[in-house]
Amino acid sequence: MSKVMTKAVYTTVESPLGELLLVGEGSPTAKGGTALASLSLPGQKGGVAVRDGWVRDDEAFAVIAGQLRAYFAGTLTDFDVEYASGVGTDFQRRVWQALDSLPYGTTTSYGKLAERLGIPRAAVRALGTAIGRNPLLVVRPCHRVIAADGSLAGYAGGLEAKRRLLDLESRSRSGN
Repeated sequence: MSKVMTKAVYTTVESPLGELLLVGEGSPTAKGGTALASLSLPGQKGGVAVRDGWVRDDEAFAVIAGQLRAYFAGTLTDFDVEYASGVGTDFQRRVWQALDSLPYGTTTSYGKLAERLGIPRAAVRALGTAIGRNPLLVVRPCHRVIAADGSLAGYAGGLEAKRRLLDLESRSRSGN
């Protein structure tokens, strides 16, 4: 993430989970916003905090902020966000791409995701570590990965936030 932080811009967005911190590269993208490098929840394990030299630029994140508001309102099920390049290892990016393909309102287990990616059972812990290092909570849906027994496990934003995201998607999907 250090490559992105040299020209970091940021904003905050209010959400039902608290104030989200969005950080990105300073140049506009083809989608009319800023490439997103990080989305942190309040109290997130390993979350990003605003640093000296960063520039607040609410307009640079207007597109993603609007998408986040629509998601939390239950009217958006698929984010269309440009991510900052150069973030994560090859393995992490492979896992994160798989997270991006998890359908709204569904869940999968760590084991099933590993199987889908061709990751041996002995390396499921590495998969969990890659998921835990996802810098884009909410928009890259790592909250949709649960334990094999259906229980909630491991979420950098905390299990209560994971539960709230899954409940939101479940209610929106069922039309309630």
